[in-house]
Amino acid sequence: MIKKANNIKSDLKLVLASTSPRREEILTQLNLKFTIVPSKIDESNFDYSNPVELVKVLAEEKASSVSQLVEDAIIIAADTVVVHNEQILGKPNSKYDAKKMLKRLSSDQHQVITGVAVLNSRTGESYIDYNITEVKMTSLTENEINNYVETGEPLDKAGAYAIQGFGGLFIEEIKGSYYSVMGLPIHQLAKLLEKFNYGIL
Repeated sequence: MIKKANNIKSDLKLVLASTSPRREEILTQLNLKFTIVPSKIDESNFDYSNPVELVKVLAEEKASSVSQLVEDAIIIAADTVVVHNEQILGKPNSKYDAKKMLKRLSSDQHQVITGVAVLNSRTGESYIDYNITEVKMTSLTENEINNYVETGEPLDKAGAYAIQGFGGLFIEEIKGSYYSVMGLPIHQLAKLLEKFNYGIL
């Protein structure tokens, strides 16, 4: 990893409001120093037919809930959903559910929508953005689906796959942000952090 001194002017610490290993990995790759304070909101309480509004509201609520736990911090929160034929696909509840999702996505396009919120816990000021990425999944055989589900990887992922893992074997094409499909669009994140005098480079 190339070591660079971040152009950080803010005196506030950076907090990631998520236990997602993917989001932690992305921030680590960007050489940012941060702590993890997971949000404990109940996502089942939020039900929106508009997926863009859903990810924006959930990201903001996650950041807001963590802001009550930490002082003098810039809090990063995000939420990701998979949308196929205008229906939101969350995390599968079981192996059977994961197989159904993968069969549905096979040989077709879907959208991955990620909302990201950055909040200053000192002032309460926050900014929100989102990213929509088009993803084309290849044709999956029954055997491929079964083998993939048995790895356990799909069971805690929206849409039942992880592009950065074995699931990447099935992704034929993406139009948009790879990092958004992982769960944290770094282009939008950088722009939001700049509003609080946090420079990634």
